[in-house]
Amino acid sequence: MSTTADIKAPAPPQPQQQQKMPGATSHMNPSPDHGETSYKGSGRLQGCAAIITGGDSGIGRAVAIAYAREGADVLISYFDEHDDAQETARWVTEAGRKAILVSGDIKQEAHCQELVERALEAFGRLDILVNNAAHQASFAKLEDISAEEWDVTFRTNVHSMFYLCKAAVPRMEPGSAIINTSSINAKSPSPTLLAYATTKGAIANFTAGLAQFIADRGIRVNAVAPGPIWTPLIPSTMPPEAVEGFGGNTPLGRAGQPAELAGVYVMLASNDSSYMTGALVPVTGGRPML
Repeated sequence: MSTTADIKAPAPPQPQQQQKMPGATSHMNPSPDHGETSYKGSGRLQGCAAIITGGDSGIGRAVAIAYAREGADVLISYFDEHDDAQETARWVTEAGRKAILVSGDIKQEAHCQELVERALEAFGRLDILVNNAAHQASFAKLEDISAEEWDVTFRTNVHSMFYLCKAAVPRMEPGSAIINTSSINAKSPSPTLLAYATTKGAIANFTAGLAQFIADRGIRVNAVAPGPIWTPLIPSTMPPEAVEGFGGNTPLGRAGQPAELAGVYVMLASNDSSYMTGALVPVTGGRPML
């Protein structure tokens, strides 16, 4: 694995910048670190097969790279960010593992079912499900949040997680793992991210409940709660002045890099966490989860 010294982690101010949603990695300044040159695997997921939603960029890309270097084949689920997804797949195949790219709308239950079937067809098994894809938008006033925006946020962040778990659990063997991406917003919500923060609280609750619901099947369910992480969501959903200071409110004084979360996702997928289920693991740069 990488050490802290290996992570390229610049502190703010970042250059002011803005992109159209959902954003592209190639347009970010500075470029995020996904562990491309730093993550070293040790065979902890050898022979496993994983689905990672939102695997094209950000945390999803870092997890895909780490999983591949730990020995897992990866299905990369994404919406329509084809260039980013191809780059993630390149890193997976360079690690000697299979990469399957599947674009589409995870707000639709049929597509979520298709993801599970595609993984089983390609890999013959499904050991790890990472529900990571997310929709986020910031608003200055409550009145600016439309009913459509609220619905899209919940369908992307919460409904898809339910659809995928429902499709995957009957096909997973004992020892398998589900890992959901929550957020520090689950406990310390940012008011301008009201819809997003509300879904992240729901994800934390869903994780705790599902972990108990399927414990007798030998499938573990945990969640990661990232703090401010430098991904395409940031310049594509926040005003330039917020991007400039992003991450400066943490005790470490900077945003986290996607690579700095990869080890947690590996741990939760592996036997290293065999007695962990229903947990919410904070990776927040020192900001407390109140």
